[in-house]
Amino acid sequence: MEQRNSQRPDKKKNGPGLNWIYIILIGALGYILFKGQSDSNNVDKEVSYDTFRSYVAQGYTKAIVVNKSEGVARMTIIPEKIRDVFKQGASTVGKTPSVSSKIPSTDKIDEYLSSVGYKGSIKYEESSGLLGTLIGSVLPILLLALLWIWMFRGAGGSGGAGGIFGVGKSKAKLYEKKDGEQVTFKDVAGQEGAKQEVQEIVDFLKNPKKYTDLGGKIPKGALLVGPPGTGKTLLAKAVAGEADVPFFSMSGSDFVEMFVGVGASRVRDLFRQAKEKAPSIVFIDEIDAVGRARGRNATVGGNDERENTLNQLLTEMDGFGTNSGVIILAATNRVDILDKALLRAGRFDRQIHVDLPDLPERVAIFNVHTKNLKLDGSLDIDLLARQTPGFSGADIANVCNEAALIAARHNHNSVGKQDFLDAIDRIIGGLEKKTKVMTQSEKRTIALHEAGHASVSWLLEYANPLVKVTIVPRGQALGAAWYLPEERSITTREQMLDEICATLGGRAAEELFTGHISSGALNDLETVTKRAYGMVAYLGMSENLPNVCYYDNQEYGFTKPYSEKTGELIDKEVQALIAEQYERAKKILTENKDKHAALANMLAEREVIYREDVEKIFGPRPWKSRGDELLEEQEAANRQRAEQMAEEYQRRKEAEAQQTPPPPPIPTEDE
Repeated sequence: MEQRNSQRPDKKKNGPGLNWIYIILIGALGYILFKGQSDSNNVDKEVSYDTFRSYVAQGYTKAIVVNKSEGVARMTIIPEKIRDVFKQGASTVGKTPSVSSKIPSTDKIDEYLSSVGYKGSIKYEESSGLLGTLIGSVLPILLLALLWIWMFRGAGGSGGAGGIFGVGKSKAKLYEKKDGEQVTFKDVAGQEGAKQEVQEIVDFLKNPKKYTDLGGKIPKGALLVGPPGTGKTLLAKAVAGEADVPFFSMSGSDFVEMFVGVGASRVRDLFRQAKEKAPSIVFIDEIDAVGRARGRNATVGGNDERENTLNQLLTEMDGFGTNSGVIILAATNRVDILDKALLRAGRFDRQIHVDLPDLPERVAIFNVHTKNLKLDGSLDIDLLARQTPGFSGADIANVCNEAALIAARHNHNSVGKQDFLDAIDRIIGGLEKKTKVMTQSEKRTIALHEAGHASVSWLLEYANPLVKVTIVPRGQALGAAWYLPEERSITTREQMLDEICATLGGRAAEELFTGHISSGALNDLETVTKRAYGMVAYLGMSENLPNVCYYDNQEYGFTKPYSEKTGELIDKEVQALIAEQYERAKKILTENKDKHAALANMLAEREVIYREDVEKIFGPRPWKSRGDELLEEQEAANRQRAEQMAEEYQRRKEAEAQQTPPPPPIPTEDE
């Protein structure tokens, strides 16, 4: 027999929900208040029965209501006679004021109204007595009390975080290991050092006795620091997936509200919940929203809600016991603006740096994000990793997704190398603008400019290896040159100078071979200027200002940590450095003007040229780096694969020719 589940599904409730009760109560209360307000504006004046009859006889009456039980008649005065009766205007006594009087009997009033020929409205009603009075006076108070009880039970009494009474409740989301699919450390590629640090935190919570038996103290907090997109939040999610303890996740901005004291209240509630479920982990993402250094942006009155929240956070982090089993994780990309009290030992004991991935880590990240893609068998992940220097994990995920979209757009059966290269170009340079109209003169100038970059970089020892050059507009750029940068731990002065010289090659080519300069070198000049100022002012690579660093971290509130005279000297050194490299680029182009012209002509004709095209004109590059060797290996592999495909195609054609019978001969006229 089939075993049925003993738990029956909940029946659908047909009654009104809590929200409908709110609406009904508020609507009824509003109607009563509105009705009472509208009635209270109209004055009711008590007069004698003789005066009442005289008003009727003079035609002051608009309508009459007779209450039989109370023996009272109430007359509504017409607007034209309001001032005659009440000696005041309608703005004071209301638009429909009335006068009332005791009457001898209902028959008497009927006889009188008939005798004076009253033709207006007359209405008879029975009094509601004590019950009606109670309903009219007590019902509004009762509705207010019911509304207050419902709001209190729904918002504050149940301990929830909703409603006006739950505004001080924590908005942290609680994750436990049993809750659905979890991210683990296997899903985090690269960042081996950071993973080791957070894995230790998980181990602290799983086996605290192992550490406390030796007299050690479990760290109270760890701060994940690094540029955007490097995987700080992903590491925290992996901790939530790996740790067999409750995990509270909250953003720094969730603490701050427009109400005073709400942020501090939410901090208290968050730590209360964490202590109740200890051992547990609290994760605060973007902690700089509340952890900014105090006193930098003082508000009027000194009562800054953000600072109050930070003070409460500092108190809570240093308030619970050392081995209470609550560990704080936080993430930020602006550690320099955090309050010093937040970073001291005893609060955030560890700072875990999550930096941009290097080459081996990018290979691992590509492997993670391509495992669900249908890849071409010839795809070289190592080449893709070298093509993406400075990319974060989020950028690499975007490249993989963009490559899949490009492959689908072109109806490819798998995602290949060219799809990934197009995706990288799309992300770095923007979308191709093949429909952008350019004159022949503009196209020629752009070709000379980009050929200048390619020529100078090819002939310099420390310049990055060239991959391709294009003059197809992409994003805001009218042309671009792609390189394969060398991964360096340190950079020498000679390497920086070669890179500056290669960057100025485009502007130098314009001046030499067109006789004028254009606005196309804006991005090049911006890059060169920043790098030159960094060399002179920060790295001490200047002849007249050697071994001096003027880096300003705003620690002392300086606008410039040097004098005006030194500032002028820095400017002169930067100008001299850039001018020297510009003349060097012009000299290289002048010595190789025929080769540069051939390269520019090829670029103007084909719009895109590759490394092998430059090598045909300039010959092999005099200096080879690891990037050059990798590109040569990739080109050799591509040539070998192309030859294999050509041979396979030829064999297939020959096999088809052997299997196909020859066509019958064409009969002659005699036959």
